[in-house]
Amino acid sequence: MAATRTRIISAFVMGPSAILAVLFLPTSWMAVAAALLFLGGLWEWFKLAGVEDSLSRLLLVALHLLMMVALAWGSHTAQGGTSALFEVVIVIGAAWWLLSLLWLARYDFGSHHESWSRVVKLLAGTLAVIPAWCALLVLHGTPQGTVDHGLIPKGHVWLLVALMVVWAADTGAYFAGRAFGKHKLAPRISPNKTIEGLLGGLLLGVIVGMAMASFTGIELTSLPAVALLCAITVLISAVGDLFESLLKRHAGAKDSSDLIPGHGGILDRADSVLAALPVFALVKGLLGL
Repeated sequence: MAATRTRIISAFVMGPSAILAVLFLPTSWMAVAAALLFLGGLWEWFKLAGVEDSLSRLLLVALHLLMMVALAWGSHTAQGGTSALFEVVIVIGAAWWLLSLLWLARYDFGSHHESWSRVVKLLAGTLAVIPAWCALLVLHGTPQGTVDHGLIPKGHVWLLVALMVVWAADTGAYFAGRAFGKHKLAPRISPNKTIEGLLGGLLLGVIVGMAMASFTGIELTSLPAVALLCAITVLISAVGDLFESLLKRHAGAKDSSDLIPGHGGILDRADSVLAALPVFALVKGLLGL
């Protein structure tokens, strides 16, 4: 009971803080905040990958920070900036998450802590974090006008839509799984996840996503496209969740860390988001939303 109370209190602190940041921070500050959050998750990822030495992990995280800075610098032009470089990285990230399905299907791949498996997991961390950061900035900074009488840019709302879809899917999966869960989704990777939970998360994620997308001012004729976007996002977010569970299984860890009371580590909260953001951004663009 105490653990549940702690989890709820932490969620009530994190949720509103994240929503306010997404809606009201300028994109430049959002870039900094997201970089700090994602790099914190990457620190935990590297530990799960078998990099125990803190100095080595620090150097690897610093290298990824430089990569982010280089991407931001490379996207700057005399006219203000271009998202072309970020969009290339987003496509690479989306392709990685589709490819990761093959890894999930072969549970034992990389489980024996050889040097090559550590390298592959480090590369996977790069492909998870950098594209997600790029997608977050592309969504947040998209110049699509404003909502709420000109107070909030539409790009900010679209980013919130992506996050709300993931959060709703997580909530729906939890309650549907507890109430109806009978068929295991991936028992070797995450024994508690069920097909019924996934379907419950899919339903709630699509409903919440469509409701939130209405605040962007989209036409009613675009709602089927929004539903498709939300459904794809929910499914790929489940892949991100399962992949982190795979890393934890290989490492023999229950959580990525104990940083967040009742929730584990940053990666435990961000795993689904890392997978969802590049796919959401890519599919949104392909659907013309």
